[in-house]
Amino acid sequence: MKRILSIVLCVLMLLTSLVFIGCEKEASNVKFGLGLYSTVAKATDADGESSGQGQTAITAAAVMLDENGKIVKCAIDTADNTVNYTSDGKAVATETFLTKYEQGDDYNMKLYGGAAKEWYEQVDAFCALVAGKTADEVKALVAEGNKGTEDVVNAGCTIMIADFVYALVDAIDNAAESNATSADAVKLGMFTEQSLKDATEETNGQNKLETTVFAAAVDAEGKIVVSSNDCVQVVFTFDENGASTYDTTTAVVSKKEKGDAYGMSLYGADLNGDGEIKEWFEQSAIFDAACAGKTAGDVEALLAETNYGSEELQNAGCTILVNGLVKAAAKIG
Repeated sequence: MKRILSIVLCVLMLLTSLVFIGCEKEASNVKFGLGLYSTVAKATDADGESSGQGQTAITAAAVMLDENGKIVKCAIDTADNTVNYTSDGKAVATETFLTKYEQGDDYNMKLYGGAAKEWYEQVDAFCALVAGKTADEVKALVAEGNKGTEDVVNAGCTIMIADFVYALVDAIDNAAESNATSADAVKLGMFTEQSLKDATEETNGQNKLETTVFAAAVDAEGKIVVSSNDCVQVVFTFDENGASTYDTTTAVVSKKEKGDAYGMSLYGADLNGDGEIKEWFEQSAIFDAACAGKTAGDVEALLAETNYGSEELQNAGCTILVNGLVKAAAKIG
């Protein structure tokens, strides 16, 4: 009888242990946020020997936070794009735009910079290091020359990290309660498109860049649990002689950051006929809501032939052009 009782007690203890182990492994809900840090590095004049150039760098960070405001996971990427214009006022098309992360080994940091790791490997090392840290602890990682502290360098990230930190802190500030859990993956997609206009005697030329960012928490089935998007538009201007007329002192502000000042409700068209024109940030939120439960591939169905949204999306109140949003979302697949 004692032997039977001992066996029963052992089984109960084993089951209790398994229950506690299961509880410890259960994924908890997290806050989710997207942050940006955008700058214009240069806007130069063209001359007889070389084209004028405009360069912008947009760093994006997506983050998950626990209940204590500590980073669970994050993803970071940078769209560092340069456009050209000639000394006779012609805007030059750029063949492709790839982010630093997308360039992978072709970024050639090892070959030309003598680095031990490529850019994407270094940003991965940085993301691994900041897991478990708060915003203040992340800020403390920036050392002299915008590089990282000894801890950052020892982790394998020897590049400048100031822009990473600015974007990540912005993401933390923007983080909101969500249905995502710590078991979900953090994904980040960036898509840049260009539009051109040559200069004339009367008007400046334009080489415009529009970079759309789509961040998401994605479950094990590849479905979007929660997402956040934004868009940064930089218009490099120049005269008929290729001299830059772009004001480099102007702050680069995203469409979402502009809020009501974007002016869509004032100047936009009532495409769905409901008598109400929502601001850009409100319409982008409707797009995010429509992405929930979809895979990156499913999101493509939200794009109509006109580059506006599907009828379903427009009826929901998102009447902006969504081709950039869809193409950015497709990159998280």
